[in-house]
Amino acid sequence: MCFKGNNDKEEVLILTLSVFTVSGSFAQTVYGVVGQSVTLPCKYNARYYGPIPACWGRGPVPLRSCSEEIIKSDGLRVTRRKTFKYDLSKGLRRGDVSLTIHNAAESDSGIYGCRVEIPGLFNDQKVNVRLIIKKGK
Repeated sequence: MCFKGNNDKEEVLILTLSVFTVSGSFAQTVYGVVGQSVTLPCKYNARYYGPIPACWGRGPVPLRSCSEEIIKSDGLRVTRRKTFKYDLSKGLRRGDVSLTIHNAAESDSGIYGCRVEIPGLFNDQKVNVRLIIKKGK
């Protein structure tokens, strides 16, 4: 978008950049074994922000909320979960909202997204993790 200034020689160019998460670009890939527990990392600075809400969902983190939400925390405790297969770390008060999946199955493989609801507009911390579960030997 281009705007003309007060005189014809003055122009201001405003660019809007959008950053998209592409299916191939994720912060981390985590590997697990069928039948075991696996933990997907997600942390924030609780000393600075205090306890704040966070959620995990299946699929990349969308613009708002968590897609296909599987577990949610108010920063102090789990407030909602799809099943007891999913758990958050015992370090919620320290800003550790890592997701543990118990008794992992190959069908648990895929993309998971963590959203930490940092106060303020567009401040949320978003982490996308690719999980690959393989059969044990």
